[in-house]
Amino acid sequence: MFIFDANRYAKDPGGVSSRVNQMIEDLGGTVRASRLWNEQKLAYTINGHRKGTYWLTYFRIEPTKIGELNRACQLNDNILRHLVLKIDPRLEETMVAHALGKSTSADKTEEKTAPAPPAAEEKAEASKKKEVEAVAVED
Repeated sequence: MFIFDANRYAKDPGGVSSRVNQMIEDLGGTVRASRLWNEQKLAYTINGHRKGTYWLTYFRIEPTKIGELNRACQLNDNILRHLVLKIDPRLEETMVAHALGKSTSADKTEEKTAPAPPAAEEKAEASKKKEVEAVAVED
């Protein structure tokens, strides 16, 4: 995840985001998904900036190159902060698909197996039943 300078991103969105992808590719990595996440006010000022553009990128890179990537991010004036996390390989495809806006097979099975929400009448009956039980216990 990267936090970009919101002003620079607003002036050149394609250029700012493509520079991050280019940094990763220059170090021998491959970008799996890269997209805008959010633009919002920062919790605290960073180098005088009050707003930031959050950019989410999933990529593969050799672990030995992470230090070089961190240094390149520190030298890039467009990047206010960055965070590199290793994700579990079992979650990789699902997370990348979600970032790209694609549905996965896990999403489809969840939709099929999810129970239907109870109707308002059933909720009311269940509530009355609990009240009756509570009254019976109090006597």
